[in-house]
Amino acid sequence: MHEFSIVNSLLDLCEANARKNNATKITKVEVKIGKLSGIEPHLLETAFNTFKEKTMCDGALFVMNMQDLIVKCQDCNKQFTLKENVFICPTCQGNLEVIDGEEMYLMRLEME
Repeated sequence: MHEFSIVNSLLDLCEANARKNNATKITKVEVKIGKLSGIEPHLLETAFNTFKEKTMCDGALFVMNMQDLIVKCQDCNKQFTLKENVFICPTCQGNLEVIDGEEMYLMRLEME
């Protein structure tokens, strides 16, 4: 489960941001997870809740926002949300470029 290593990096990033802002506690961590990121949300949440103890995130609310896969056709330039993992433009059968939905981002921290 690579979610455990992702959470360790996320906690490090959260604490670095908290220190940079002279905060002593993080009360909320909000992330955006792309549907093609390869991250299992329930495993990520379990890992976060397990490893946040004894960190600045101890007791923090963990909010995950799932990002649909947004693509753009390289031929007809139409942009749309991909419902299935079929990477061919439904309009012109052209090749698609992924615009959003492959990554995980730390979107917001609430700190005290």
